[in-house]
Amino acid sequence: MWTSNTIFITKFQKREENIKTKFYLSVKLLTGTVQMSSSFRCFLVLYFLLLSLYLAQISRAEDDIVEEGILYIDGFSSIAKIDEDFICATLDWWPPSKCDYGTCSWGNASLLNLDLSNKVFFNAIRAFSPLTIRLGGTLQDRLIYQTKHDKQPCTPFLRDDTELLKFTQGCLPLSRWDELNEFFKKTGAKVAFGLNTLNGKKIASDGRTALGDWDSSNAASLIRYTVSRGYTIHGWELGNELNGNGIGPAISADQYAYDVIALHKLVRDIYKGKDVVPLILAPGGIFDAIWFPKFINKASNSLQVVTHHIYSVGGGNDPNLVQKILEPSHLDEESKYLQNLQGVLRNSGTSAVAWVGESGGVYNSGRNLVSNSFVSSFWYLDQIGMSATFDTKKYCRQTLVGGNYGLLNTTNFHPNPDYYGALLWHRLMGRNVLSTQFQGMKKLRSYAHCSKSSEGITLMLINMHGSTTVNISLSVTLANTNESPMLLQLTNDQNPRHGIEREEYHLTAKDGDLHSQTVLLNGKELNVDHFGRIPLLKPIRVNPSDPISIAPLSIVFVHIPTIQVPACSMSTREYM
Repeated sequence: MWTSNTIFITKFQKREENIKTKFYLSVKLLTGTVQMSSSFRCFLVLYFLLLSLYLAQISRAEDDIVEEGILYIDGFSSIAKIDEDFICATLDWWPPSKCDYGTCSWGNASLLNLDLSNKVFFNAIRAFSPLTIRLGGTLQDRLIYQTKHDKQPCTPFLRDDTELLKFTQGCLPLSRWDELNEFFKKTGAKVAFGLNTLNGKKIASDGRTALGDWDSSNAASLIRYTVSRGYTIHGWELGNELNGNGIGPAISADQYAYDVIALHKLVRDIYKGKDVVPLILAPGGIFDAIWFPKFINKASNSLQVVTHHIYSVGGGNDPNLVQKILEPSHLDEESKYLQNLQGVLRNSGTSAVAWVGESGGVYNSGRNLVSNSFVSSFWYLDQIGMSATFDTKKYCRQTLVGGNYGLLNTTNFHPNPDYYGALLWHRLMGRNVLSTQFQGMKKLRSYAHCSKSSEGITLMLINMHGSTTVNISLSVTLANTNESPMLLQLTNDQNPRHGIEREEYHLTAKDGDLHSQTVLLNGKELNVDHFGRIPLLKPIRVNPSDPISIAPLSIVFVHIPTIQVPACSMSTREYM
């Protein structure tokens, strides 16, 4: 049986073997080529033997640094609550001709030509049961929808630098819309669809400002067709990054609110008498402390979800991406925007909730062997955990497939490392978010939730240090009292449930290479089989009295059924 202390021993053994090999070669070379007395030869052998042992000891000492730490968890009450299907991913409209920094990374990942018959793709979505998928992106505001009476051909997007957003207008055929909806129904996906907000608007002489009301006629045709076919849409979203901080035109907050009110009325009328009415989402933009409050205050009665986008790591041509990903102070910068948005929602009195509607970390299609490799998991899973603590209800990764930041490989749909981290989160981390504070190394990140569909709590621990293992003990607050707080130590043998083992899921890069696109779970490679099935994610079981050991540059999910706290009681889960 694997234990948490044996997972990462292989690299130390290999290094010592290399040192021994060099030692024997050196001795053989010297003794075989130099004439010397037998006593001197023995002395020389002894000298090199002692030297090799010394070097091996130094090598082990450098790599096997261990620090202790204490993770404090407030188990009395939760600080936030996420949706059951918190994990979300996006599919985009970019055609193969979309290129960034000389790299064309989208292939056939557009919604217009994505291979819906691929078994790996199907199984990757089905594994979440359900996965929320947001359909949209920059070109949604250049997309028209075919209608039953169209006489004009429905043409795809074509690259043209003279056009708005550098692409000609594209068209969604009704036959393709049928195929997409049938696919999503079979996979159990929940769909949020991004509508074209620029339809009917004119670009001002400054080349930046979009003026006029939204022309909803084409969107209305698509929505009516969708309802007539019995397709289920979780939400209709208006626009993509048009609040002034994106790459496209800018719409004022007042005008945007007016357009959202029009969408809300349209959806309410078309879905009148239906049991389920889709959510209204907007604006799908980068948070702005001036624009967002104005918009939310005007549109609050017509809006159920405020969506915002995050690209906090840097551009795809940034040479310092890895350093930024592994630097906690850089990752912490996003917390102020998450916090500010929650403040805006509270102050507005709206019942609308926040989603991260799009986040790829590295903007402009990502960076090959960075945002689609193991190192990406450090920012991605950390930002997921951070977003949850600020009461974000869903978090949509850009992309499910497409570009160099997909959860799945653009060519063969095989999962990249981030996919498995997202799937573990989805299966293990429950809705109630607990407050944590780690006392120890600065590069250790910690998040705790009530466990999903099981007793106890689940932790996500991220070690961004390159050479230090962290052994963690837990201290959990069970009651709300300042005078004599009740604490539960992980090593408390008096716990009547002490004999129940905890479950651990250790994620590491293959061969220790942060740029690897293969991830190890508890030391074993995760790969789809020849049927295209997603592998089982099996934990190791550990004595609950042992400290939790987090190896360098690893991510660990820990399910601890023995820790039962008030925040995770059934009544708390139901009524929060």
